[in-house]
Amino acid sequence: MIKDLPPNVVKDIAVAVALEGENAESKVWYVYLINLKNTPLENVLVTSKGYGEKNGEQVKTSVLRHSFPLIEARSYKLIEPIDEQTFGLNNEYWLSYYIGREIFDKKFIFLPESIVDDNFIKLPVLNKPGVMIL
Repeated sequence: MIKDLPPNVVKDIAVAVALEGENAESKVWYVYLINLKNTPLENVLVTSKGYGEKNGEQVKTSVLRHSFPLIEARSYKLIEPIDEQTFGLNNEYWLSYYIGREIFDKKFIFLPESIVDDNFIKLPVLNKPGVMIL
């Protein structure tokens, strides 16, 4: 199936983990899809999962699926909240969308321990601190 897709290149699309807030006990994190294009995205599908090794054992999270009929140009959509306990895993977001009649897809993977303060930037469009993959 994937071999049948045209080799369309995904550009100006990002997945970001943003710090929404914090208190003495915990931090609140959300994952966003950011459309940096001047074109809307249609029929957007995102699957998310975590996997890797924790305490010497292989760990997998549930696969979650998200659907958005439209993401406007230069805007964003909340994909899901994310728990800090999964930051030691690979957190994978597989994106598929249409622009007109053309389909695009790309995998975004946050590697273990990549969601740390040292990697924070001011996220475009969101204007929040976080980590982003283009």
